[in-house]
Amino acid sequence: MPIQTADLCDNHEDKLAVVAPMFSSYGGRPAFGGPMSTLKIFEDNSLVRKALESPGDGRVLVIDGGASMRCAVVGDQLAELAVKNGWAGIIVYGCIRDSKAIGEMDLGVFALGTHPRKTVKRNVGEVDIAVTFGGVTFHPGHYAYADEDGVVLSATPLL
Repeated sequence: MPIQTADLCDNHEDKLAVVAPMFSSYGGRPAFGGPMSTLKIFEDNSLVRKALESPGDGRVLVIDGGASMRCAVVGDQLAELAVKNGWAGIIVYGCIRDSKAIGEMDLGVFALGTHPRKTVKRNVGEVDIAVTFGGVTFHPGHYAYADEDGVVLSATPLL
């Protein structure tokens, strides 16, 4: 069943949280959804690599990058890992790079923008905790659905 966030809002409005419109779509998969895993990091993507090296099983990785616009926390190599390991998508509250290559991959990628600079590697951050941005809280194990109209969240699967 295709993901259409407008229809999800129409049919399940009482069960959804709608993320503020802030993201652009960069991945080759324009619509995606699944259970969430979360990271809270800042200008260090070490934990992103560790997460994407694990089996995705159709999950969505939500990265609270602190809205940093000074470097990219996901690039083409990490996106390739995500595809290889079965992740449905990545939502980045921050920047990505290698957007042209990512746009050709079967992966949903939403981010605030792009930046050519890579991050530092300090292995600092938190894994699978509730993170808040865009007016909503992303809970590990809850569900995210994203398409051209935006991102919606649900505590239970809707598709």
